[in-house]
Amino acid sequence: MTWKAYQVVFKLKSPLHIGCGKVGNVQKTRPYIMGRSFWGALTMRLTREQHKPATNSRHYETIGEKVHKELAYTYFYPAISQGIKYDFEYHWGEFESQFRRRFLSSYSSTALVYPQQAADEGLLHEVEFISPRTLDTGKQVYLIGYVFEKENCSLKWQEACQKLQMGGERGYGWGDMQYINIKEITVNQLFDGKCEWKEQDGLIIIQVSESENLLAHTVAQNTSIYGEIEPLVGREWRSYNTTNRYAGQHLEKFCDSCWVPGSQVRQLSAFVIQKFGIWQTREFV
Repeated sequence: MTWKAYQVVFKLKSPLHIGCGKVGNVQKTRPYIMGRSFWGALTMRLTREQHKPATNSRHYETIGEKVHKELAYTYFYPAISQGIKYDFEYHWGEFESQFRRRFLSSYSSTALVYPQQAADEGLLHEVEFISPRTLDTGKQVYLIGYVFEKENCSLKWQEACQKLQMGGERGYGWGDMQYINIKEITVNQLFDGKCEWKEQDGLIIIQVSESENLLAHTVAQNTSIYGEIEPLVGREWRSYNTTNRYAGQHLEKFCDSCWVPGSQVRQLSAFVIQKFGIWQTREFV
């Protein structure tokens, strides 16, 4: 086989914010780790291990492209430990309100005008996050996903996974992930049977059964899916740009329109994992 599949388990040590837009003063979070967030954290760690100091964005771009070529990966979802196994927790359908009560909280802050001892106008903001412990019972929260390693992969990604920090507000200590384990899986099921994987023509193919949910953003070209659609746009650092060359100034579009995770398939469907863990419909062969 060209690919090996591994389950990757992280223990969430601090609040985790995966940006999902702003509503009023609230910076909302996604209730999962996107493939792009994992790719960014992994690329950053691998680049900084190889280039000291890593001050040129070209270094990150080179390593990032290597990650695209030699690895594939899923999104990461919250889970609760039940002895030797983990129970995944999803945010859609009848579990949506329960999920928010158990896993999502927020932190408010503002800049102050000291002479008036008041909040500076327009700077009050609230950041939503996935809590490192459940809000109802105080259980430890884990984040679990899958990484596929291509044959002859030269990246030391397993070592890098032991030192990852993900998401926003990292300067305040958020997004601290403690590596728990990485184990090769020998079955073709992922996420406790929510989907299956196989290798075909050198690609990772994900098969989702009728009425099951998508577990990643999926290019909106399949009419047998129903759910919400959104564009995927992100900010990047491109130090070699003539304009918008500083951190976060470059806007990059990754997908014009995608079905969001949790959308439901009407029939047995197959998808191929693309860059950033995004799925694209593939015909059965």
